[in-house]
Amino acid sequence: MSRTVFEDVDLLVCGAGPVGCVIAERAANLLGWNVLVVDRRPHVAGNCHDSPAANGVLVHNYGPHYFRTSDEALLRYLSQFAEFIPANYEVRSLVRGTEFPFPINLTTLERFFGRALDAASAEKLLAEKRVPIAKPANSEEFVLSRVGRELYEAFYLNYTLKQWDAHPRDLDPSVCGRVPVRLDRDHRYVGHTFQVMPKGGFTRLFARMLDHPKIRVTLDTPFSAVRGRTRPRRATVYCGPIDEYFDNRLGRLPYRSLQFEFVPYQVEWRQPCVQINYPNDFAHTRSVEIKHVTGQAHPETVVSYETPASEGEPFYPVPRKESAALYARYRALADTETQRHRVYFCGRLAQYRYFNTDEVIQEALACFQTIRERCAVPVSSHPAV
Repeated sequence: MSRTVFEDVDLLVCGAGPVGCVIAERAANLLGWNVLVVDRRPHVAGNCHDSPAANGVLVHNYGPHYFRTSDEALLRYLSQFAEFIPANYEVRSLVRGTEFPFPINLTTLERFFGRALDAASAEKLLAEKRVPIAKPANSEEFVLSRVGRELYEAFYLNYTLKQWDAHPRDLDPSVCGRVPVRLDRDHRYVGHTFQVMPKGGFTRLFARMLDHPKIRVTLDTPFSAVRGRTRPRRATVYCGPIDEYFDNRLGRLPYRSLQFEFVPYQVEWRQPCVQINYPNDFAHTRSVEIKHVTGQAHPETVVSYETPASEGEPFYPVPRKESAALYARYRALADTETQRHRVYFCGRLAQYRYFNTDEVIQEALACFQTIRERCAVPVSSHPAV
């Protein structure tokens, strides 16, 4: 693609995902800035992109995005651009031929160990099963210290091996630490106050954010097509991989990718809930029937089967000590770039950190506030990035 020059730009945004859309919308609506948003993909919404399958069922093209938050102000902000509907995020895990509620709860423990339990007796059982590790140094030690070896090997070990192509003992404790263990019968995947889905989909929500006369969106346009040519008067927001921005000069940061197979079924429902995990069976890690949470009424359905991969679109930063150390070196370069050129790095790939959808939108709002405070005065001699 030919390199393109855009004039009269206050804010250049690389990436039309949640971060780019939020910052562009805030800059245009609150500050009146002229915003240029570029994205190498042919669509907006980034990995939140959803679209109709061949049979008309809306699917999440890059894996499920379950919106949940306990921040009422955040939901109120997003409700300017979409109506939200309740969503039941229920996940089950197939172990020994039986579907168990997951994350582990009281029902999971009763079925797995074959005995009636209440909160007190379940806590006593887990106390007997736990491996005494005062300061877990990795994901294996973290899970063993919470639920013991039987549950670890049944629900966590092989799933982690498939997902990360690494043993849990080689991964940061946070990898498995994100998954709670409950001593109640709450079958929901998370416990946030608001568990909702945008009616009509995420793509429609983010497209409405960008529907502003001060915002210009150019798709199928990599950052390299405007880099060095477009000179934003205020700032640049970069949402892509941080190592790519610096031409991988320190080496490539490792990511895990995903492959998706979308299978249509001529039945109204294929699964009992939105997601089923397969820690010990099959190459894929989970199957998702997103129709359970999108509010669609349709006589047919689509199930996506998700298989981790080492190559392809970067989805997950790999949480290992080595990658954290390499990212820290790139972060130092990014801090200098921010100081010298007003380039702000925001998002999962730019910050090399896993974010849920609500978390990344909060990051975007915080980043916008920083830009607002620091870049209110245009810089006529601002160098091209």
